[in-house]
Amino acid sequence: MANRSAIINVMVRAAERAGRSVIRDFGEVEQLQVSRKGPADFVSTADLKAENTVRRELEKARPKFSFLMEESGETKGEDESHVWIVDPLDGTTNFLHGLPHFCVSIALARDGEIIAGVIFDPIKDEVFWAEKGEGAYINDRRLRVSGRFKLEETLLATGIPFRLHEGRKTQETFLAQLDSVMGKIAGVRRLGSAALDLAYVAAGRYDAYWENGLNPWDVAAGILMVREAGGFVSEIKGKRYELGAPDILAANDALHDKLIKLLGPATPR
Repeated sequence: MANRSAIINVMVRAAERAGRSVIRDFGEVEQLQVSRKGPADFVSTADLKAENTVRRELEKARPKFSFLMEESGETKGEDESHVWIVDPLDGTTNFLHGLPHFCVSIALARDGEIIAGVIFDPIKDEVFWAEKGEGAYINDRRLRVSGRFKLEETLLATGIPFRLHEGRKTQETFLAQLDSVMGKIAGVRRLGSAALDLAYVAAGRYDAYWENGLNPWDVAAGILMVREAGGFVSEIKGKRYELGAPDILAANDALHDKLIKLLGPATPR
C-alpha cells in the first residue's frame, strides 16, 4: 500500500468531501427541465458548494496558505509562497448534460512549483494523486505512462474549442493541429475534462494529450501526475510547460518529440 503524506491526506479528504457534494447535485441534473433555476445557475451553485467544501477543509489544515480557485479567484493568505490551486468541478458541461465524467482537482504550489496534486473522480471512485519526487498513484497503485512508441498505435486526447469568444483563429489552430495527426495515429478522444485527460496520460490510458488555452486550475494537478509517472509535459512547440502557458502537450518520452514535430508547425505564435 502506498504511503500518503499528511499533505496528500488533507487534499484527498477535501476532494472526496467535495466530490460527495457534486454527486448529490449530479443526481438532480435530470430535474433541470422542470426547475425554476436555469441550468447555468444550477451549475454555478454546484461549483460554489464544492469549492466552499474544498476551501473549508484545506483552511482547517493549513490556515495560512493562499488560494487560486476557479470560482472565487485569488486569495492571498499570510503564506503567499504556498498556494492551493483548485477546480471544484472540472467537466462542467458533462455534468450539466448528465454525462458521468468530471472531477475535483486540487494542487499545491510552493514558490510557483507544483509539489502535490489530487484529482478525484467521484463517479468511478478513483483518486489520482502525486507528490513531487514520490511518484504518481491511482488509489494505492503506482502509475506509469504508456510504453507505446509507434504513432499508428497511439491514442490521443484533446479539447475542442467551443466558446464563441475563443474566436476563429483558435478554431483554425485546432483544426490544423487535428489535421496534422489524423491519419498517423490510432485515434483521438475528447471526453471533456482536462484534469482527467492528464490523469489518464499518467495512468497510460491515453498515450498523449494536447489542448490550447487552459487555465492553471485545469492542469496544475495533472501536470505533476504526468511528470511523476515518467512522462513529459511541455508547450506544443517544446518549451517546458509553466502555469499560464498558451497550450499544453503531455506524452511519454518516446512520443513527445514526435508529436512536437507534428503539432508544432500547426501551432502559430
